[in-house]
Amino acid sequence: MTALPDWMQPPRAEGWFADDLDHLPEAPRHTELIDGTLVFQMSPQRVWHSRLVTALTTMLTAQAPDGTQIDRGVTVRLDARNRPEPDLLAVVTPYDPALTWYDPSDVRLIVEVVSPESAHRDRVVKLRKYAEAGIPHYWLIEEDGHPVVHVYELDGPTCRYAPIGIVRDRLRSAVPFPIDLDLSALLPKR
Repeated sequence: MTALPDWMQPPRAEGWFADDLDHLPEAPRHTELIDGTLVFQMSPQRVWHSRLVTALTTMLTAQAPDGTQIDRGVTVRLDARNRPEPDLLAVVTPYDPALTWYDPSDVRLIVEVVSPESAHRDRVVKLRKYAEAGIPHYWLIEEDGHPVVHVYELDGPTCRYAPIGIVRDRLRSAVPFPIDLDLSALLPKR
């Protein structure tokens, strides 16, 4: 086994902190920080995942009201030791081209598309962390021959997500903004 590159060595005994991610230019593009540990996307991204996220980004952008941006590839700084990168998010913050992360108070919706390598993190770890950070809406999209969306809404008093529904065909919601999505249109016909 070869030695780890210097940049992979934690800078302190406590591990990594959220601000450290901005100083790791050698790190792979989709590097997250979960509980002070760097998490890399090691497996290749599947076409299903990529096309679904692209189509969903386009559709949500078309429906988002003024002041709401749909973004991807940007982390959320949940706290000093957690900066996950959701597949997609809706934020209410002015455009800043130098921004590398969003504050949870600016995030209205997080969308995670489950991949085999991210399943536990998306279904358990991130579900809990996003809720504890106060992000009001979370969608978890699974593959069952077509997209299946598990819709969650934050229960403020408990800081936990309450399941709102499992959607297979058409997702209609008034929150976090008026949304009407034909889920079958997210992927090309086979």
